[in-house]
Amino acid sequence: MRSVEEVQTTLQIAKLNPDEFYPVTQCLSFREHVSSGDFCLMELDETLCKYVETGKSLVIRGDKNEHAVLCSADETYELKIADTSNLLLFIPNGRTLDNLSEDLSGHKIIHSQVYGFSNCYWELRKCRPKLKKLKKLLLENQYEGLCIKEEHSSTKYTTSDLLQQIQASEEELLNQLQVLHACEINGYWSILELNYEMKLLSHITQLIDAESWSFCKIPLRICLQELGTLEPQEMIEHCLNCYGDRYIDADGDIFFALNEDKVCRAIAESLLQNAIKFNLSEFQEVWQQSVPEGMKTQLDQLKGLALIDHTSKPEAISLLKVEDLPEDTQERFNCLFGIREKWSEADIVPYIQDLCSEKQTGALLTKHARSSFQNGTKVYNSRRLMTS
Repeated sequence: MRSVEEVQTTLQIAKLNPDEFYPVTQCLSFREHVSSGDFCLMELDETLCKYVETGKSLVIRGDKNEHAVLCSADETYELKIADTSNLLLFIPNGRTLDNLSEDLSGHKIIHSQVYGFSNCYWELRKCRPKLKKLKKLLLENQYEGLCIKEEHSSTKYTTSDLLQQIQASEEELLNQLQVLHACEINGYWSILELNYEMKLLSHITQLIDAESWSFCKIPLRICLQELGTLEPQEMIEHCLNCYGDRYIDADGDIFFALNEDKVCRAIAESLLQNAIKFNLSEFQEVWQQSVPEGMKTQLDQLKGLALIDHTSKPEAISLLKVEDLPEDTQERFNCLFGIREKWSEADIVPYIQDLCSEKQTGALLTKHARSSFQNGTKVYNSRRLMTS
């Protein structure tokens, strides 16, 4: 422990003027058995600091073969080690000028202990949640209706189970479950098998036609009464939630407005799922005949779901779902240019839109693709040499 006299002697030896310093000296000493592995330091921005200060938790998620991410309740952050040339000391009872309550008149000594040290810290960068594994897990336990025996079902996952395996915040996970049309049955999450989902949708649209209802005003209570004898009521309501917008009228009754684009898109997927390629004009004809009367099909409804080959004679269409493509940006572009050597902007944007904000697709294309003109149309090809 240094004394005031020893501190003053040290300043004299260093040829420093004591009058140029505050009259409080903080002397540091290392406690016994201090190691650089005792603590990990993490840099938090103001938002995360306030989040932690309110008593909320941050969770690190990732399997052994995955790069770890940090999750709050609604956001995901990439963890990256940042080295520093300065040694960082962990001093729990350390003092700064801002928290010195003592009178600064007269020289004083404050003794503080170093509990740990490090020359690196964890840096956080907000990133997209890694959700691709979610669908793979849910496909292990598809729901195909009550006729399927329970013993044939595979692994089941609760929300807690999924949070243990998926690198995403709880809010991002629940949002993606909604995107996948997953439903919670007896506490476990399942994806409806597509043919079964289309069966439910068909029951609903047939009832709408039989009752001459407007697509914008479908009464939930009557739907459950009429269709509850065919399928579980919770499945009927789930299907309405997937393909419609719920609202309550002035009398407090619940209604749904069917979303035309969602319905048409789902029927298109069911038509394309078993075909490698489909003649475009024939597909459009069959597609229009398959949707409920009064709804109109448009190719814009298939962005990120199906790919049109304008170079084939006749033009063809095939299933290509953006959710089935790699999550990593470079791998995504490699996959896309493996499917097609040159892409028009209109064709490729739906397959990279989820990698960035809407206004950043141009910058993303510039970084990962080369542009040229083909027959007066701007097209993009890989910056890398693609091998077969």
